[in-house]
Amino acid sequence: MKRKQQGELGLSFLCHIPMVREGGIVVRTPEDAASQMAEIRDAGQEMFGVLYLNARNNLLDKKIVSIGVVDACLVHAREVFRQAILSQCSALVLCHNHPSGDPTPSAEDLRLTRQLIAAGKVVGIKVLDHVILGRQSPERAHGFLSLRESGVVTFDP
Repeated sequence: MKRKQQGELGLSFLCHIPMVREGGIVVRTPEDAASQMAEIRDAGQEMFGVLYLNARNNLLDKKIVSIGVVDACLVHAREVFRQAILSQCSALVLCHNHPSGDPTPSAEDLRLTRQLIAAGKVVGIKVLDHVILGRQSPERAHGFLSLRESGVVTFDP
């Protein structure tokens, strides 16, 4: 490769400007988030996914960041925020399923959510909600629980 071409190639990598993605899927409510992660609702083991959003809550990407066992899933901030940083998102919504069908949060769910909210503050990415997917029942018309709406975890406004 010629010297001039090398310099131009290097410059193109350094000056990568991401495309702005507008339109498409908007995630504004826990129902929207649950709908986007519906594929993990009936899994026989816990799965933890993340919806990555731009400043207008348009869906940029979604990923399953961890697959666990029937009643637990190991999740760390580095897995959640690695893709968040790569996709250059402004905010994210955490989602995971409870194979039992009961979306009631465990103490570990609450601890993890608080930890991820704190990590998001460090890197400047807002955690909007954590939606736990279960199954519909007479006492749960939606079949999911939003930690933001339930008030059990404090999210930034």
